[in-house]
Amino acid sequence: MTINRIHHIAIIAGNYAVSKHFYTEVLGFTILAETFRAERNSYKLDLLVNNTYQIELFSFPDSRLRASYPEARGLRHLAFAVSNIDEWVQHLQKHGVAVQAVRIDDLTGKKFTFFNDPDEQPLELYEE
Repeated sequence: MTINRIHHIAIIAGNYAVSKHFYTEVLGFTILAETFRAERNSYKLDLLVNNTYQIELFSFPDSRLRASYPEARGLRHLAFAVSNIDEWVQHLQKHGVAVQAVRIDDLTGKKFTFFNDPDEQPLELYEE
């Protein structure tokens, strides 16, 4: 038995419209499908990342905040590989996204930085 790959990453939005704009317009992910599930009063937005990966963006009317700081157990962050981190930092800042200072990974010598989505979920850019 083998796990072939990661199929998708699911994110619950606090404000669906704001998060939809962030992930599609700011990060540039492609919408595959958008479904309103009346029985749950919830949207499900399927997003394609670079024709390879999928993110599912959900809205739930009674979602709770998740502790991220100080470091909480569980998934720490979601990292996106980019070719030019400086261009991405400028792009995010142009859209009003606060970005931490670019750092160098001690183990690989590669540039990386962190920022948050509209619900304060930690995201990383990692330069390949």
